Amino acid sequence: MPFALHLVCPRHRARPLPILSPLGHGLLLLALALLLAPLPARATCQMLAGTDPLQGRLPVIRAALAPDQVAITYVGHATFEIETPDGLRIATDYNAVHRPERLPHVVTMNGAHGTHFTLNPDPGIEHVLLGWNPQGGEMIHDLSIRDARIRNLQTNTRGWDGTTRLLGNSIFVFEVADLCIAHLGHLHHRLTEEDLAVLGTIDIVMAPVDNASTLKLDTLVDVLAALSPRIVIPMHAYTYGSRESFVARMNGEGYAVETSDSPRFVARRTGLPVTPTVLVLPER
Repeated sequence: MPFALHLVCPRHRARPLPILSPLGHGLLLLALALLLAPLPARATCQMLAGTDPLQGRLPVIRAALAPDQVAITYVGHATFEIETPDGLRIATDYNAVHRPERLPHVVTMNGAHGTHFTLNPDPGIEHVLLGWNPQGGEMIHDLSIRDARIRNLQTNTRGWDGTTRLLGNSIFVFEVADLCIAHLGHLHHRLTEEDLAVLGTIDIVMAPVDNASTLKLDTLVDVLAALSPRIVIPMHAYTYGSRESFVARMNGEGYAVETSDSPRFVARRTGLPVTPTVLVLPER
């Protein structure tokens, strides 16, 4: 059925003005079609890792993070990839063995032994944050980059001969998306009240549960009680059933236990569990 198209004069809105020229009519229809055409939708997914022809892996496509989310992926041993809503990638205890699929923008390291650092980090990494000073003394970091703040608290380590190495480890704290995430690194002792004040309120903590070269189980339980996180993610060397012993002990301490099939966990403040929870992630 034919229809009439009119323009409305702003000064005389009750009096439609007919378009008399067929050519003008056609041009106006074209202009309206262009104006009313749907705009390209903003991408809701992004490519986060490409194909590795040497290993034949398919591209990894993951949903983009919301402004209040942070993604934590367990790579292996003490290495996690932390991804911020702005796409910043951070790798903890970065080493030559356990590497994220994508090059990090920032890496943290600890000097306990070779699975917690590398002497040859990729030159494309923007920031390499050592948790110890190779020359001895303090190594303090407080880096604000894009939508994250990264800071550290140095702690002492214990040598294989039992001697104390002052400031040989760092607990790194990552402030992202209104969450405070702490990586205990190669922690060897309980924390003082001053330490706890520096760390502040911790929501998520990565804790070494080897029950041997870092903390004994009783000491680790005391450290976690002092920190009072909502989520504890076990890490480090799982030897002689140490992870199972840790999970059972924490369950007895009132923690819920969840085991994930995926090494990647997306956290947000509004999704933190009411009951403190041990979240077991498989290595990637």
